Amino acid sequence: MASFDFDLPYPSSREPVVARNLVATSSPIATTAGLEMLRRGGNAIDAAIATAACMTVVEPTTNGIGGDAFALVWDGDDRASPVDRWRVHGYNGSGRSPASLDPASFANARRIPRLGWEPVTVPGGVALWVDLSRRHGRLPFSDLLEPAIHYADEGYLVPPQTATLWSRAAKTYASREDWRQTFLFGGEPPAPGQRIRLPHHARALRSIAESEGESFYRGEIAAAIEAAARLEHGPMRIADLAEHETLTVETISMDYRGTTLHEIPPNGQGLAALIALGVLRHFDLPSMSPDDPRSLHLQIEAVKLGFADAHRHVADPRFLDREPSELLDSERLEALAGRIDPGRANEFDAGIPKPGGTILLCTADADGRCVSFIQSNYTGFGSGVVVPDWGIAMQNRGACFHLDPDHPNAIGPGKRPYHTIIPAITTPASPHVHDSTFQSSPGGLMAFGVMGGFMQPQGHVQILSRIRDHRQNPQAALDAPRFQWSSGRTLMIEPGFDGTVYDQLEAMGHRLKRATMRSVSFGRGQVVAAVTGGWCGGSDARADGQVAGL
Repeated sequence: MASFDFDLPYPSSREPVVARNLVATSSPIATTAGLEMLRRGGNAIDAAIATAACMTVVEPTTNGIGGDAFALVWDGDDRASPVDRWRVHGYNGSGRSPASLDPASFANARRIPRLGWEPVTVPGGVALWVDLSRRHGRLPFSDLLEPAIHYADEGYLVPPQTATLWSRAAKTYASREDWRQTFLFGGEPPAPGQRIRLPHHARALRSIAESEGESFYRGEIAAAIEAAARLEHGPMRIADLAEHETLTVETISMDYRGTTLHEIPPNGQGLAALIALGVLRHFDLPSMSPDDPRSLHLQIEAVKLGFADAHRHVADPRFLDREPSELLDSERLEALAGRIDPGRANEFDAGIPKPGGTILLCTADADGRCVSFIQSNYTGFGSGVVVPDWGIAMQNRGACFHLDPDHPNAIGPGKRPYHTIIPAITTPASPHVHDSTFQSSPGGLMAFGVMGGFMQPQGHVQILSRIRDHRQNPQAALDAPRFQWSSGRTLMIEPGFDGTVYDQLEAMGHRLKRATMRSVSFGRGQVVAAVTGGWCGGSDARADGQVAGL
């Protein structure tokens, strides 16, 4: 463990946690659900599914049964050759737009609505739970949903950050009677520490557990979803749900100073992080301090270049106009690096990132497996649509389609939209590490992520640079203040840097919007990194959660 710097240079209420098994997420209750599966003899994948299911109950403000999910899994396969036995498995659990969606109905729209049935796409999260359990898990699928069902039935106390998000949501979704009936209590959002129950949610989870997801896509829940859609002239039908499938994908990756970062390919936006890191390879960040304004400036400019490509090219994989391999070509990245002025902020026509609400969790077990799992409704509770008697809030992921009919991400039927949610795993770049052996170097084997809309690639870049370039331990890397590029030369930035950092960034031409406190707007991250004989983890203080181990 000496390879990490275990100092905590930023104000923090948390310490890095080391253990043979770890679960890290934004809810302590959900963390315990994952640990329970590990105690029962389950593996990291079982723990991830149980934690994810529990998160739909204890943090419905950002994710739910009616949302999508992506996962990266580091696992062995006894049937594979020795070279390929341990590798990163990628899963795209995003759903498509309804087959009867008519793009002509948006012809005069300035933006795709976020509320109602228009932005609703098929939820893929439940199918991903089932597929991961079948392909990688040890325990029966129904066992994995027991903690979530328990908390939905018996209730739980709402933590402070979640209560704040719930209070904001009450204003956003005030026009939706179905949402108010399900998620308000006595007409009000829950206060911190208030005990709430979600009985309809428990009913849905029981049905999913008993049928291994069949009820959601082909049975009683699917029928209820179609009935709710028809009442409001929405296009979603049982056939759309029944045709859904999880995509098994090869990751796209980038070597960053001896560490390989793996991301889900488009329609995920992980491409933006890879391009940014491919650009940053051409600058000597390790020679600077992690909070040096010159280093922050280079990261900001690289992020802009990453988003310029992502906003132009990320789409349903069947509709791509440029393959990721073309965009990640080493000569092209070197040319992009040449566009950066080390002393001056530029604009790279990257579009304007949108907000989002997401949860990310990481799990790791004593056998060497680890999982980075992310699921989301897109914005808060999603579309505001709640399926009657089932408590399922439907996502609004279709709001990420493009209205330009010539864009590869143009809105249309049967398409997966641009996706903000991106899990991440790093592996050592050396070929001899394709086994279960724990790697103890910073930036070696690691599952991590930073949830929160278009903050996510920016968070990946900042966290990985701190760990790989500067050997910061996972908790210190998460505690550090962050920036979030928004548009043009405008930059949101947290307090916590030395005062001269803000002055020098402004002198370089960045237009700073200084936050008064650290907040969820700058992402909520989780990290579990391999150390000799186990794992070292951190959990973001910008959320209610924790990392805990066995």
